[in-house]
Amino acid sequence: MARTPIDITIPGLSGKRAVVTGASDGMGIVIARRLAAAGAEVVIPVRNPTKGEAAIAKIKQDVPNANVSLRSLELSSLASVAALGETLRAEGAPIHLLINNAGVMTPPDHQTTADGFELQFGTNHLGHFALVAHLMPLLRAGGARVTSQISVAARSGAINWDDLNWDRSYAGGRAYSQSKIAFGLFGLELERRSKANGWGITSNLSHPGVAPTNLLSARPELGRAQETVGRRMIGWLSTRGILAGTVESAALPALMAATDPQAKPGALYSPSGFGNTSGAPTEQRMYPTLRSAEEAARVWDVSEQLTRTAISAA
Repeated sequence: MARTPIDITIPGLSGKRAVVTGASDGMGIVIARRLAAAGAEVVIPVRNPTKGEAAIAKIKQDVPNANVSLRSLELSSLASVAALGETLRAEGAPIHLLINNAGVMTPPDHQTTADGFELQFGTNHLGHFALVAHLMPLLRAGGARVTSQISVAARSGAINWDDLNWDRSYAGGRAYSQSKIAFGLFGLELERRSKANGWGITSNLSHPGVAPTNLLSARPELGRAQETVGRRMIGWLSTRGILAGTVESAALPALMAATDPQAKPGALYSPSGFGNTSGAPTEQRMYPTLRSAEEAARVWDVSEQLTRTAISAA
């Protein structure tokens, strides 16, 4: 089946500094490349410098004049997150765009971060929460837009408040949903608190739909020796244009949320096709799991306690 090309127009971003997590492969590279092509200076924090250098080389093949550079970041380590914050604050350049794109998905067994948190909750949510806290002065200086990448998995499930780290009974899929629900609630609460306190930043959400990215590929560091059956099925569907997008199209909701002048604070952007799994990006009705301001405030307070950070306009 022939796939109809999908794209969006990205405005000129000359003079803007963008930070994109998870940009060393998959749709993260696409996001970074498109921002660089629009004239932004793009900072890519990476865990693996060799992989990061390869990503920069790939971007510069398509955008020879790209202004893109690496910094070190391991999102599953709060010390690493704090070190990146210190590095970027020392550089002093305002941040105009922050796209929280990195994530891990369903390791085959219960794993924890360097700080003892369940790996998905600690990486997908707490790591990004702490990153925003450490970058807050630069985000405010740039009047930044913060876009946080959630997932269709956030459409159902709940936060396991009685066992946030899934120590008693681990269920990988439910833990992944929790991490993305918490992350989405945080992104919306960030918008509410910025507006109420005059922080001068805006925050919204995106999700990529379903596409053959590397989330379910072989990840030896997670104990996954080969790609999952689900990843193979998604790849098969994607090549046939059935219920799944491409890596390129999966990047578009985040790019729209982060750069479109008409993109709304506190809104969710996703593919527009059946089940929001593929298609052109559009604003989407907020998931029921993300609509409670009380739940979002609870996530915020617990996240400050767990990460030992406080997000303010300092």
